[in-house]
Amino acid sequence: MVVSCEQVWREVSNYIDGEVDPALRLAIEEHVRGCPQCDAVLTGTRNVVELYGDERMLEVPFGFGQRLHRRLDESMPRPRRSFLGWMATAAAAVLVAGSFEIVRSLHSHSPQPRSELAQRGKGVPPDLKVVAAEEGRLFHVPGCEFIHDKTKLRAMTAAEAERQGYAPCPRCLKQYLTADEISAPKGVSS
Repeated sequence: MVVSCEQVWREVSNYIDGEVDPALRLAIEEHVRGCPQCDAVLTGTRNVVELYGDERMLEVPFGFGQRLHRRLDESMPRPRRSFLGWMATAAAAVLVAGSFEIVRSLHSHSPQPRSELAQRGKGVPPDLKVVAAEEGRLFHVPGCEFIHDKTKLRAMTAAEAERQGYAPCPRCLKQYLTADEISAPKGVSS
């Protein structure tokens, strides 16, 4: 069985989920070995699925889904509509989930962490100058390379950030977390 690039793109989600018959799986694997473009699509889709599954590592800024959809629409040639439709659906789901999270965090008046996975720091100096993205979940030392939305940063002290529900970045403030709090999920390196 021989498959085309379009067939690979149509089946990439089912392939990753292990929901294709063995003959099609072998044909896709053989095609991907010889096609760098399809290999990139498969690798990129796997990465998106892994990163999206770990909200501590990926903080999606407000409006991300709309911008992603627009850029995909602009950059994808027309024959790839089925793959673009799948990506648009995924982007819309991210946008809806992100919107619910933003509304929930805006209406939350308790000092609860902004994320269920956030871990409070131990011994963070209360007067430490930190930065946090307005819609983010973590606070960082200035200059941390893992700040996702650098356009809407607010400066504050660590104590103020914790009162507002932010948690320490597990990368730039890891010395204030215990070893089991900073352990990354399987497949994600720290």
